[in-house]
Amino acid sequence: MTVTIFLGSDSDFDIIKEGLEIFKEFGVSYNLEVTSAHRTPERTSRLIKEAEQSGTKIFIAVAGKAAHLPGVVAAQTVLPVIGVPVESQALAGLDALLSIVQMPKGIPVATVALGKAGGANAALLAISILALADDELRTKLISYRQKMAEKVEESSRRLKEKL
Repeated sequence: MTVTIFLGSDSDFDIIKEGLEIFKEFGVSYNLEVTSAHRTPERTSRLIKEAEQSGTKIFIAVAGKAAHLPGVVAAQTVLPVIGVPVESQALAGLDALLSIVQMPKGIPVATVALGKAGGANAALLAISILALADDELRTKLISYRQKMAEKVEESSRRLKEKL
C-alpha cells in the first residue's frame, strides 16, 4: 500500500520529514514529489493519474499560502486526500488552514494541524485509514499509541519525583 505525498515547494520538506520517518517505522511505502497547483498544473494532473495507476491508496498534499494543492488533488481523484497547511510569514498559516479546511461540498479534504505536527499527523491518519484493511498495520498502530501513553506516564512520574 502506497501513500503519495505532494509538496507545493521543496521548502515544505521539513513539514513532512517526521511523517516520512513514521511511514518508515510502520513499513508503509510512499512516493514524494514537488508539484504546484499553480505553477505546474499539468504535471500535478499527470502525477495524480500515475500514482493511482501504480497503487497509491491515499494522497497527502502539503501547501502554504493559497494552498490549492490539496483541493486540486481531491478534485481529480476519489481516493482520500489529507491536506497539511504550511505556516507562512504573512498570516502565520491561517491562510493555508482556511483554504484547505473550506473545501466545497462533494470534494472533501481531511485537514490536519499546521506545520510539523500536521506532517506527522497526516502520516498517522493515512496509516489509520490503511489499517482498516490491514490487521498487521492496525496492531502496529495500537502499539505506537501504547508507547506514547507509556511516555506520558513516565514523564508524570519523573515530574512528581522532582517535587
